[in-house]
Amino acid sequence: MATPHQKLAASLAKLNRLQSDGRRVFQSKELSRTDRKRLISQGFLRDVIKGWLISTSPGAAPDDTTPWYASFWEFCARYCDARFGKDWHLSAEQSLLLHAENTVIPNQVVVYSQKGANNNVALLFGTSLYDLRQKQMPPGNDLTEKDGLRVFVPAATLVKVPETFFARYPVESHVILAGIKDSSEVLGRLLEGGHSAIAGRLAGAFRRVGRSEIADEIIKTMKAAGYDVRETDPFVREQTFGTLRTGVAPIVGRIQSLWTALRETVIEVFPPAPGLPKDTKAYLAFVDDIYTSDAYHSLSIEGYRVTPDLIASMRPRR
Repeated sequence: MATPHQKLAASLAKLNRLQSDGRRVFQSKELSRTDRKRLISQGFLRDVIKGWLISTSPGAAPDDTTPWYASFWEFCARYCDARFGKDWHLSAEQSLLLHAENTVIPNQVVVYSQKGANNNVALLFGTSLYDLRQKQMPPGNDLTEKDGLRVFVPAATLVKVPETFFARYPVESHVILAGIKDSSEVLGRLLEGGHSAIAGRLAGAFRRVGRSEIADEIIKTMKAAGYDVRETDPFVREQTFGTLRTGVAPIVGRIQSLWTALRETVIEVFPPAPGLPKDTKAYLAFVDDIYTSDAYHSLSIEGYRVTPDLIASMRPRR
């Protein structure tokens, strides 16, 4: 008869196969009831909602949010694909944030779909997913896929987000504006929708971040098409912007823009360098003490993975 360790090893082997492509999120039907119960009780899996599970570390406390936050966007992508197929997308605002590498987990993510039920799905730690029914999907060229999430393309987000978005998220807006290669990416959408007010806003935004050539082209083309365009600046007056290279990778642009915006604030509150520790033995002992905690958080963020060594350790040696 198999021992408890052998049974756990067999269940871990099945979980390991599911994790082989880096997955952290699974449907309950992908594992037997016995395997699910065993892996949940040992802390390797956690229920999210009925029918859905995420990988966790066996050392995770019940109130540890790290495994969930590290799995949140993958859960949204897999859950929505399972419910709606490809007939869904996130909002323009959330799309812009994700394109600008702002992956902060919102309290509620809104998913738009023709198959939506206007229903709120409560998730872990106070987060939720609201599936909002819409009459029809946006044009195909307005949407793309990023890390499994169906989002608006960057140019479409600039046209669709409200004016207040630029003041609330200046860094992210700057990153996306810097990523636009030429005016044609937004002009087609502005002309097709007759968006004269939005054209004026985008012209002002492009000019504010140092891209006057695109601003001039937007104004010139819209006026030539018969629209009365009045340029406005959607950013707050106090906001400062550095220069970002056109087409720079969003994560690079985000770091550079954050540094420009927050450098002086950081300098004001940054403590002086402590120098080398006087008691080296005590310092090294402190490093050893926090190693386990640091390693746990690192693994949780990267996604706890079942390994062949872990499985082997559960099986008795011959």
